[in-house]
Amino acid sequence: MAKTLFDKVWDAHIVKKVEGDQDMIYIDKHFIHEVTSPQAFAELKKRDLPIYRKENMVATPDHNVPTLNQHLPITEDLSRNQVDTLLKNCAEHNIDIYELGHENHGIVHVIGPELGITKPGMTIVCGDSHTSTHGAFGAIAFGIGTSQVAMVMASQCLLQSKPKVMRITVDGDLNPGVGAKDVILYIISKLGTGGGTGYFVEFAGSTIRQLSMEGRMTICNMSIEMGARGGMIAPDEITLEYMKGRDFAPKQEVWSDFEAYCTSLKTDEDAQFDMEYNFDAKDIAPMITYGTNPGMGIGIDEQIPSLAEVEQVDSFKKSLNYMGFEAGEKLIGKPINWVFIGSCTNSRIEDLREVAAYIKGKKKADNVNAIIVPGSRRVEQQAKEEDLHKVFEEAGFLLREPGCSACLAMNEDKIPEGEYCVSTSNRNFEGRQGKGSRTLLSSPLMAAAVAIAGEIVDYRSHLN
Repeated sequence: MAKTLFDKVWDAHIVKKVEGDQDMIYIDKHFIHEVTSPQAFAELKKRDLPIYRKENMVATPDHNVPTLNQHLPITEDLSRNQVDTLLKNCAEHNIDIYELGHENHGIVHVIGPELGITKPGMTIVCGDSHTSTHGAFGAIAFGIGTSQVAMVMASQCLLQSKPKVMRITVDGDLNPGVGAKDVILYIISKLGTGGGTGYFVEFAGSTIRQLSMEGRMTICNMSIEMGARGGMIAPDEITLEYMKGRDFAPKQEVWSDFEAYCTSLKTDEDAQFDMEYNFDAKDIAPMITYGTNPGMGIGIDEQIPSLAEVEQVDSFKKSLNYMGFEAGEKLIGKPINWVFIGSCTNSRIEDLREVAAYIKGKKKADNVNAIIVPGSRRVEQQAKEEDLHKVFEEAGFLLREPGCSACLAMNEDKIPEGEYCVSTSNRNFEGRQGKGSRTLLSSPLMAAAVAIAGEIVDYRSHLN
């Protein structure tokens, strides 16, 4: 029987079928951080249960950490307590942790791939919704709740109902100035934030195949913003080339076997999907959001929809009222106060290189606060080795230390109330970046262009 990529990985991890149409699946890798793990550790202690396979776990603090002066004690009481609790729990159970200052420290969904911990064909979970990022390697990766975190800690297994499978195919060459972030924002704008509910999505097509691993991670990272359980992309030569030589990647003596296994991880020609969508790359322009969910996105040269074009008029009006925009208007020329380049969506070295290439020799607008937060200590170090930090400094951008930062404002990095932030993160909910803050999602290139212009701009005319 022909199988999809998802079926192949899922079926290989079924420990047993459970009554009620559920599967007990084995989990290969469990990432933990400071926000969703304390309650799980407490549950295990309450039940006097040991960690079943600590060698399958990796921890790092990322959500609550400051991105300035990480060598100093954390000043916020809640943040300091959560990070200290993670350190204490990992020490007590002898779990590998990359703490602040460690050369491997960073956002959990950045360090997994860059260290070679994330591998094709794995099942990966974390108490964080954007675990879907790791699906870019042909892994089944998804976020879990706190009670499930405890379940995996105690058993290395998880009880799950098998989701339906969807394939989204994007074909053709992308237009100049259009990247992976634009692709996924475009898809979500077409399918809506509920378009993938109940599905695991495989992204396919020539456009996807041409993307770097960083671009593929961006695509899979935001698959959940359309309601999907997760996203994945079949591994290929780009995947293998990315993984070679990384700390925890397979060594040379077993590489040929690993390569052969990765080659097998693809959807069979006759496999059937429960739902399919097809898009043409030439239809995708640089994207930006105007509302309070990731599905409220438009091409930079488009207008915000009119009331006649939307189905849920009341929520649409509420969103525009919060953002201070009007139906039918364009965003070009709107002044911006903040630019945030970072998060598990767009904080990798490729993103920083793209920003540096655009802003080199330019200065940010006086009305803009521009911060760049690398996704890991290694990204930060590489940026400095390539002298990108000098480009940022000369342009008036502030390069910080790694962490989730202003993506979700669980730390000291918050956007002030009423102010606008063009952000490379993944969510633009009300107050996501700070109480009353107004977020517009974009690509790193768009964010860089806005910081220089001081307002929303169609940067395509400025590209070399």
